[in-house]
Amino acid sequence: MEVILKKDVKGLGKAGEKVKASDGYARNFLFPKGLAVEANAQTLTEYKNSEASKQHKIDVEIAAAKDAKAKLDGKTVRLTAKAGQNGRLFGSVTAKDVAQAISDQLGVAVDKRKLSVADIKNFGTYSAEVKLYTGISAAVTVEVTE
Repeated sequence: MEVILKKDVKGLGKAGEKVKASDGYARNFLFPKGLAVEANAQTLTEYKNSEASKQHKIDVEIAAAKDAKAKLDGKTVRLTAKAGQNGRLFGSVTAKDVAQAISDQLGVAVDKRKLSVADIKNFGTYSAEVKLYTGISAAVTVEVTE
């Protein structure tokens, strides 16, 4: 019997795959536990539609990441901070501050967890990398002034 797996089944296949299973195994184990559904015309159509939907969502996310990369790559973000003696900052400029500045100045919402920048404790110019999607990242310059 051909079935479409709803969840990963060890020794049989991964979720979303169409596999062959014995009739007894399918009826007595896979179906009652909700691990699979029988592969008929309706479920195959639903499966193809869901796969097309997933692929479309991925394509939209990649397009948005490329658009954001075009807006961010090579741009400079300026931050101001209070300083004490010898040009050292009170506290530091964190990824959260940089992400907020990118959002305000460049109009691109960036998650602070997707931003790789060391804690900035002095004035100057620093580089930061924004990971927008798998394999797509943008380089941004961070300028900290008084």
